Amino acid sequence: MNTSNFKISHFIKQESLGGILLIISTIIALFWANNSDSYHHFWHELTIGITAGDFSLSHSLGHWINDGLMAIFFFTVGLEIKREVMGGELSTIKKASLPLFAAIGGMLVPALVYFIFNNGYPEYRSGWGIPMATDIAFALGLMAMLGDKVNINLKIFLTALAIADDLGAIMVIAVFYTENINVNELITAAIFMSVLLAANRFGVRRTAFYALVGLFGVWVSFLFSGVHATIAGVLIALTIPARPKINERQFIRNVKKKMSKFEKIDPNDISLLTSDQAHIVAEIDTIADDAHTPLQKLEHNLHPITSFFILPVFALANAGIKIEGKILDLLFTPIALGIMAGLVVGKTVGITLFSWVAVKLKIANLPKGISWQEIIGASMLAGIGFTMSIFVAELAFKDPEVIMMAKIGIFGASLIAALLGLTILSFAGKPKKQAP
Repeated sequence: MNTSNFKISHFIKQESLGGILLIISTIIALFWANNSDSYHHFWHELTIGITAGDFSLSHSLGHWINDGLMAIFFFTVGLEIKREVMGGELSTIKKASLPLFAAIGGMLVPALVYFIFNNGYPEYRSGWGIPMATDIAFALGLMAMLGDKVNINLKIFLTALAIADDLGAIMVIAVFYTENINVNELITAAIFMSVLLAANRFGVRRTAFYALVGLFGVWVSFLFSGVHATIAGVLIALTIPARPKINERQFIRNVKKKMSKFEKIDPNDISLLTSDQAHIVAEIDTIADDAHTPLQKLEHNLHPITSFFILPVFALANAGIKIEGKILDLLFTPIALGIMAGLVVGKTVGITLFSWVAVKLKIANLPKGISWQEIIGASMLAGIGFTMSIFVAELAFKDPEVIMMAKIGIFGASLIAALLGLTILSFAGKPKKQAP
């Protein structure tokens, strides 16, 4: 079995199911927001906080989701990026070239298209980062609907592209959507980051240590620094150890020794293990734990939480737009048109064009069994910005009316991109044989 493809297939399956939950959460949010005033009150007026002496930290439930739960999501994204760079689809120049080129095109061209539509509207210009994002959960969830018509290599390409895209989005948020920086808090965060890096260097593998220092040191410092707290999640992820305590040969040798001892123990002919057997099984568990990397264990444990809980909750808290006025009037505002054109046209042109240039210049190779028509279809699905685009919209604008126009544009673009992408991929060719 190709273990790399097995792991990516498991990842894709989780993202696909997460995409279905996102759709359900979005429908609930829209229905709730347009039929009851309790939606806005529950998510954006109900405050939760803690007070201890002179220290006070209180925010709305929606703010805690966007700054707290989404920090865990970005932490998971950081783990994925580190894993892909160290041993996945971004681990070599040859592997990384196509998704990296595609991601660059998929960010630059949509931002340019948005800027063209809103150049005459200074109050809307800050939204150029909105159409740069790709919602991988939605994209893979819809792609899964086509079954074996979609080659696994196309799914891998889209996943690697989205991870590279996430890296770009993180950089954009850190650099362009940060205001009123508190340098002292950033220095404090840097000190705690140094502690985490030193712990990694000296072999500390306890994830609880990284969680405590990361949460109460790095994340809290970022929360008060002016830089969006989700960036802390990514930075903390980069400090997580990515090497096992023992290598494969040591693992095999040590397990064989324990198995040999286990076989020599007389069975007790009941369902319970003897004390000696239980002791050996516990030792094998310890050996197995030493063969895992903290990074992979954390990613494995957190990925279902982000896919099946954090992102659906984020959509539930942020996708509820109370539509006031005519939808067509909202769709034809410069900001909505810029977002729709950026996500639908900009993503498709940017990803396809930059991929074509990379292949023609022999910098990268087209994935095996993939046609350019399929690349175009995948590029259109990448135009589903949704959660990431909504997240950036909340950072880019403060006016609720402008945010509503932006979200209308995001919804419209995501729907159009989904329909066009699925249509093209469904006619792209005969069902493809899946990689083993």
